[in-house]
Amino acid sequence: MRLYDSLTQNKREFIPRDGDHVTMYFCGPTVYNYVHLGNARPYVLSLVAKRYFESLGWSVTLVENITDIDDRIIAKAQAEGRTAKEVAEEFAAAYIEDTNQLGLGRPDMEPYATDHIAEIIDLVQRLIENGHAYVAVNGDVYYKVASFDTYGKLSKQRIEEMRHGARIDPGEDKADPLDFVLWKAAKPGEPAWESPWGLGRPGWHIECSAMGLKYLGEGFDIHGGGRDLIFPHHENEIAQSEGALGTDFVRFWVHNGMLNTKDEKMSKSVGNIFLLREALREYRPEVLVCFFVSSHYRSPIEFSKESLAKAGRQIERLRNVFRALADYTGSTADEVAPRAPQAMVDAPAGSASGDEALAEAVEAARRGFEQAMAEDLNTGGALGEVFMLAREVNSALGRRDVSVAAMASARDALTDMVFVLGLDAVARVGEEVPEEVLQLAADRRRAREERNFAEADRLRDAIAARGFEVRDVPGGFKVVPRQV
Repeated sequence: MRLYDSLTQNKREFIPRDGDHVTMYFCGPTVYNYVHLGNARPYVLSLVAKRYFESLGWSVTLVENITDIDDRIIAKAQAEGRTAKEVAEEFAAAYIEDTNQLGLGRPDMEPYATDHIAEIIDLVQRLIENGHAYVAVNGDVYYKVASFDTYGKLSKQRIEEMRHGARIDPGEDKADPLDFVLWKAAKPGEPAWESPWGLGRPGWHIECSAMGLKYLGEGFDIHGGGRDLIFPHHENEIAQSEGALGTDFVRFWVHNGMLNTKDEKMSKSVGNIFLLREALREYRPEVLVCFFVSSHYRSPIEFSKESLAKAGRQIERLRNVFRALADYTGSTADEVAPRAPQAMVDAPAGSASGDEALAEAVEAARRGFEQAMAEDLNTGGALGEVFMLAREVNSALGRRDVSVAAMASARDALTDMVFVLGLDAVARVGEEVPEEVLQLAADRRRAREERNFAEADRLRDAIAARGFEVRDVPGGFKVVPRQV
C-alpha cells in the first residue's frame, strides 16, 4: 500500500518497520474540557487504520496519549478552586466514556503524561548533554532551536522566516525567541516534580516524544494527528527526538484535515464547538463514523446538520440491506425462516441463475475496496464500493434468483468491508434488538393469533415506546428500530 507522508509531501510505499507489525502513535487530547467533534476525527482515523492493517494480516500497536498536565488544565483548576489532578481525571474519564460510544474499540495503550515524568526528565537530560538544550537562570529548560539544522522541515518553514516577528514574552528566560520550553520551573500552587533542575513540570511537546519513544522505539512507523499539530507540536517533537537520538524519529507523518463550520476550523477559541457527547445524544455512533469516513482523511470536512443527516441516510440504507439479507438468508434473532424461494434455499452455491453475476459483483467490490484503502487509506472510495455492492445485492434480492449460499457470501463480503470502516453496527441487525423487545413482539404475535387485538395494539405501542417497530412478515415477524 501507499501512504502520504507529510514530511516528504509524497505518497510512499508503506512497509512496516518490524515485518508484519505496525507501530502507530496518535496525539490524544489535553483533558481540560469535553472533547469536541473535531477531536474525534484523528481518533476515528487511527482505529480505522488499525482495522485495515489488521485486515491485511499485520499486527498493530496503537498508542494514543492523554495529556493530563498543561497550562490550560492548571488555569481551569485555579479558576474553579480545584486541583489540576481533579480536573484532568474528570475530563480524561469523560473522554474515554465519549469515545467508547463510537464502538471502535480502544488504542492498545493510552499513557498519561504524569505517569512518565522519569522518561521525560531522562530525555531532557540527554538533550542538555547533546548540546540541544540549556537550563535558564530561573530553572526553566529550553530547547536550542539554532542547534538543530533541519528545524522547520515538517512545516516547510525556514528559521530565518520564523525568527522574523518572534519575541520573548515576559517571564520567559530563553536565549532565542524561537527556543521552546522542555521543563518549566515550579510556580506557587502548580503541580511539580523533582528534577535535576529543581521542582517543575514538563512542557507539552516533550511529553509525546518521551511516550512515543518508550512504547514504540526510534523510527516507529506512523505518527498521526490533526494538521493543526504540524507546527509547532510535531515540528518540536522531531527536533527533540532526533536531537536526542541522532537518528530518525518517525517514518511516516500522517495528518488529517480539519473539521470546519462555515469555512472555519472547529475550535474552542472560535466558539463554534459541537461537543462529541452532544453529537452522540443526537446521532447514532455509526452515523458520526460514517460522516468521517465518507471523506478522505487528508481533506477538510464541513460540519453541518445537513452533512450528518446525509450520513444518517447512508447508514439507514446499509442497515436496510443487511435487514433484507437477514430476511433472505434467515436470521437467528428473528422468528422467521429464510424468505428466499425454496428453490434458492436448496440450491448449492453457484447453481442459481443469478449466482454468477452476484459473485462477480462481490469480487469487483472487494477489489475496488482493497485498492481504495491501499491508496492512502481512501475511506471515501472504499465506502463507495460498499454502496456499489449494496445496490447489486438489492437488485438480486428483488429478482430472487440467487441461492441463499451465494447471498450469504455477499453478506459476508459486505460485513468484512463495513467492519474495516468502523461501520459494523449496520450489520448487527439481529443483535440490535433487546431480548425484552423481542419477547414483547412474540407476545404480540400470540395475542393476534388469539384475536386479542386490543392487547396486540397495546404491545405494539409498548414496543414503539422502546424505540422499535414490529413488522408482520410471512411466517413470523421482524423487529427493527423505529425511524424518527
